[in-house]
Amino acid sequence: MRILRFAITSVIAILSVVPLGAQQSLQQQNEQILNELKAIRQLLERLAGPIGAGAAAPVPTLAPVNDKVTIGSVTGVVLGKPDAPLTMIEYTDLQCPFCRQFHITAFEQLKKEYIDTGKLRYLTRDLPIESIHPYAMTAAKATRCAGDQNKFWEMRHSILLNNAKLTTDAFATFAQDLKLNTGAFNKCVADPSKFQAEIAKDMAEATAAGLSATPSFVIGKTTTGAMDGIKFIGAQPFAAFDAKLKEIAAKGQ
Repeated sequence: MRILRFAITSVIAILSVVPLGAQQSLQQQNEQILNELKAIRQLLERLAGPIGAGAAAPVPTLAPVNDKVTIGSVTGVVLGKPDAPLTMIEYTDLQCPFCRQFHITAFEQLKKEYIDTGKLRYLTRDLPIESIHPYAMTAAKATRCAGDQNKFWEMRHSILLNNAKLTTDAFATFAQDLKLNTGAFNKCVADPSKFQAEIAKDMAEATAAGLSATPSFVIGKTTTGAMDGIKFIGAQPFAAFDAKLKEIAAKGQ
């Protein structure tokens, strides 16, 4: 039920932040969100039997936020200044519609007001949920393979913008658009062992932190080793991230 609760949280956040006049293909987005929730429901029914069978289904509660958590190692591809006073780690499934919604709304403003101004160090971790997103693992590998050619963030951006219509051939198209060495890129993506250990490590880190849905975040003061931070769940509006970042900076958490 935790995945469903996080999904509901993300849906509420999405509907509260997208301006009516700025929505892109609102009907299509709504249909995809509904399909996402249906897929999650089907997964839960396979795991625990049909919802509503027998006893009445419990009313879902919103997932707790701001739980304290320690991340053992804060390394990886960094966006922003490595010595910025604050750090945010995003745990993402690159085929997740809520991750796309966060990327095109709150993230763009975070980048402008925090990352580009030297206030925030931003890292990303892979949390592909393959049971409902069949291209999520390939997408995670594709960003890392593009990173071998110094185009990690560019590939990530291309995938997230287009993740509602991913196909087997989409990643090669993105690589071509980014002017990568497509031969090397395709070989990297096709290698079943390439980046397998690194992605598994990200997923294990998320599990240890109690994170099981995307997007999820850990926010805290910048350190060179382990980071003590707080969990922040869902595709929430920029104002929510802004308030929490300011609170952490002021309290010295």
